[in-house]
Amino acid sequence: MDPVRNPYAPGAGQRPPELAGRDREIGQFEVVLERVARGRPERSMVLTGLRGVGKTVLLNSFRSMAMQRLWGTGKLEARPDQSIRRPVASALHMAVRELAPRHRAPERIDHFLGVLKAFAARDAKAPKGSIVTQLGIDAPAVRGRADSGDLEVDLTELFADAASVAADLGVGIALFVDEMQDIPAADISALCAACHELSQSNGPLIVVGAGLPHLPSVLSASKSYSERLFRYVAIDRLDRESADFALLAPARREGADFEPAALDALYAAADGYPYFVQAYGKVTWDVAAASPVTLHDVSVAGPVAAGELAIGFFGSRYERATPAEREYMRAMAMLGDDPVQTAQVADELGRKPSSVSPARDNLIKKGLIYSSERGLIAFTVPHFGRFLRAQPA
Repeated sequence: MDPVRNPYAPGAGQRPPELAGRDREIGQFEVVLERVARGRPERSMVLTGLRGVGKTVLLNSFRSMAMQRLWGTGKLEARPDQSIRRPVASALHMAVRELAPRHRAPERIDHFLGVLKAFAARDAKAPKGSIVTQLGIDAPAVRGRADSGDLEVDLTELFADAASVAADLGVGIALFVDEMQDIPAADISALCAACHELSQSNGPLIVVGAGLPHLPSVLSASKSYSERLFRYVAIDRLDRESADFALLAPARREGADFEPAALDALYAAADGYPYFVQAYGKVTWDVAAASPVTLHDVSVAGPVAAGELAIGFFGSRYERATPAEREYMRAMAMLGDDPVQTAQVADELGRKPSSVSPARDNLIKKGLIYSSERGLIAFTVPHFGRFLRAQPA
């Protein structure tokens, strides 16, 4: 079929042509937006799941929903060993700029921008003056507010001021944080404290985070009350009906269809993971000569799609690991696809647990594995164990 009209879109954070199977999550966020707008107490949200399940896509969809309600929005992606002070400043600057044209008191906006400028300037690791230049804030810095240097105090004051600006317009501000598990421990503690303080005053500002499955434990370790501070939403693979719809709806808009046997084979290959659904769908479309797509088309496309995933999705991550880390992951893979005990991995390698712990810790820092609970580890990428078992020793 015509590759130019291929409707499928495998990509990092790229919205698929049909956002199937996420009606529940979208409905939950609609409720959050409406309750916050009405001044009712509501928790911020945290999305968790493996890589490839569509967390970033959903985060971006939530942001679009907030923008449609004329909220101010900003987004940042956390990085290991990087303070969130500058990224939060940039995100809130973007959010308030969206609100500024509708605000009747320009001096209120200028005052907040001055507070934001002072907040950003307290980044100890930033080159002097760099953050101010990057933000492009012309207003003079307001001293004595959100500039103490204590991130917990500063975030609390900054969020309160931002929420006050949004309340003037009867809307809210939504701050979206991707890869939330990578926020440094001290910063995640400060963020939780600021959200906790804000929730007590019903300020119209929410934080919507997305991260790997162990994110709830990261938050809980920083502040015990984080278990009640956020609404946790686990994002998993698509069920059969949703996976089929993700393939059929875009195809039918292009005048194409799939035979039932082809859909059976595609679901078996993709296992319901949204990224894999798009990857197999895209290659299958290009291989198929005509509609409807047949089982034979899928059988021809399957190895091609698997090869592309082996290079771009799995291989790129595998290449980031050192030889010792690859050895550790291979031992994990040999024990199966379920979470495994760290002691079992050491036994598989024939070594003491203490001697392999550096490799494990580095893999966690690189986001290749995670620990959902003490003593258990698993891959952050679905089917990664299968990929490793297929590699030559």
